[in-house]
Amino acid sequence: MTRLVIRRVLWTIPVILLVIFMTFVLMRQIEGNPFRTSERAIPESIQQNLEEKYGLNDPWWRQYLNYVRNVATFDLGPSLVLRNRDVNDIVAEHFPPSLELGALAMLFALVFGIPLGLLAALRANKWPDYSAMVVANVGFAVPSFLVATLLIYFFAVRWGDVFDFPTSGWTTWQSKVLPVIALGLGPMAYFARLTRGSVLETLQQDYIRTAKAKGLRRRRVVVVHVLRNSLIPVVTAAGPILGFLITGSFVIEQIFAIPGIGRYYVTAVTARDYSVVMGLTVLLAIIVIIANMVVDILYGILDPRTREAR
Repeated sequence: MTRLVIRRVLWTIPVILLVIFMTFVLMRQIEGNPFRTSERAIPESIQQNLEEKYGLNDPWWRQYLNYVRNVATFDLGPSLVLRNRDVNDIVAEHFPPSLELGALAMLFALVFGIPLGLLAALRANKWPDYSAMVVANVGFAVPSFLVATLLIYFFAVRWGDVFDFPTSGWTTWQSKVLPVIALGLGPMAYFARLTRGSVLETLQQDYIRTAKAKGLRRRRVVVVHVLRNSLIPVVTAAGPILGFLITGSFVIEQIFAIPGIGRYYVTAVTARDYSVVMGLTVLLAIIVIIANMVVDILYGILDPRTREAR
């Protein structure tokens, strides 16, 4: 297991370098510059001084190497548009709400999605199965921004006297309920469908029939043998989904006015704020890489046979 973790950690280094390089190249292909917009024009001499200050007139390969060196020391650089602000300051102030939102949405998806799929599989072709799959299909098909709008309408406007759920902010637990449900409903539905299919397949295996023939209690067979082996596909999907929930909550943050990092990401792209875009991209890429690494470790725990293969 230790060798597996070391290999996965070392493998992240070239991946991060590739992400930095691709983001660096793509940002340079966008026309315009961060110092001059249609609303704000500056003299050419000041433009040259700013480029000299931030090293934008250096050769591209030198800019790339300098940035990689700064990232290695956890320095994401200054913002080119937001004066007197560093990318590290933006991340420290606004990333925790985005991280908490994604983590809570993932927890919601797992806590409700896996039992829903398990119930549907154990009661296959009966009314619990049909009811669970209706919920899962609706949750999977409806986009998160529409779910957010409906939640606001019903639980904050129409039934506001009963449910005291704020529609903006990220301070109290009440203000976190609706955003978490809106963001986590789609992954919950996906986990429910994935768990159902995996459990139905596992129930047909010979070792399950053998366990039943030995007289083991149904609960033990389900928990020890069926559920554990059925969670491998769920774990496989959990890594990328967790990365998506943390990095892809921009719309939900906008709807519920959550002071997360999403709006800085969108604004930085349109304003050509290279350092902010690259800093946030590297940060989010590291999160996805760590999530996938955790998936590999969980693979080894759930199925020891995969340790040597990996």
